[in-house]
Amino acid sequence: MNRPARPWLVLVAPLGLGLIILTIWYAVTATGFVSARDLPTPAAVAGELYASMFSPADIWPFVWNTVQEAVAGCLAGLVVALPLAVLIYRSRVVSAAVIPFLGATQAIPAIALANLLIIWVGYGLKSIATLCALMVFFPILVSSVVGFRHIDKDVLAAAQVDGAGSAAILLWIELPLALHSILAGVRNGFTLSITGAVVGEMVMGGRGLGSLLAVQRGSHNMPGMFATIIVLTALAAIIYSGVSLIERRWSDLTAPPPRGGR
Repeated sequence: MNRPARPWLVLVAPLGLGLIILTIWYAVTATGFVSARDLPTPAAVAGELYASMFSPADIWPFVWNTVQEAVAGCLAGLVVALPLAVLIYRSRVVSAAVIPFLGATQAIPAIALANLLIIWVGYGLKSIATLCALMVFFPILVSSVVGFRHIDKDVLAAAQVDGAGSAAILLWIELPLALHSILAGVRNGFTLSITGAVVGEMVMGGRGLGSLLAVQRGSHNMPGMFATIIVLTALAAIIYSGVSLIERRWSDLTAPPPRGGR
């Protein structure tokens, strides 16, 4: 049985792994094993990161634009995925008809979707947010369906005996009990939404971190590209951790009391 990690281990283990990666990175660049043209030194990346964060032409407007696109896409994906998850959960016909097609759509690469959206929607925020929504739709849908299907049937039967209607059961019983799984889908989907925003900006234009990466690639600014990638990973980690915290808080609130205790 898996035991929860101790609080100090949650902090120390990632820092230890990060230190090991940083040491290896420094070693391969300091010894000349890898050319600085292909892999910049940690010091060069740190300098570029500091300059991009605190110079007059800082990176924050690019971060804000990417976050806006990712949030808009994630919300749009959630608005479509959650009602469809309810339909799949409650209707065997809908489930049998939809599930095979949903699995097939995951084989379509994001870059192909981006080029189609340019033709259908055009350039700009709307098309990038649509790409993000398409990328987050499947993980949110699947996680939500799993959450609904794992609800205790005895709880639903008791609610029906008490005379609760279908809408009331959904609103007050099924959605709260499935919220843990729904949030897990949002957590995974939001990180994909960041990826979708970056891909969209590189293909469809924009003013976010993806467009900044495209400019840095064009000028072969390797330290700048690494600095931007670090910002992207930090952004995704912050969002992932934030949703995970909400998820854990909700689990604590809805957990049954321990047996034998008050």
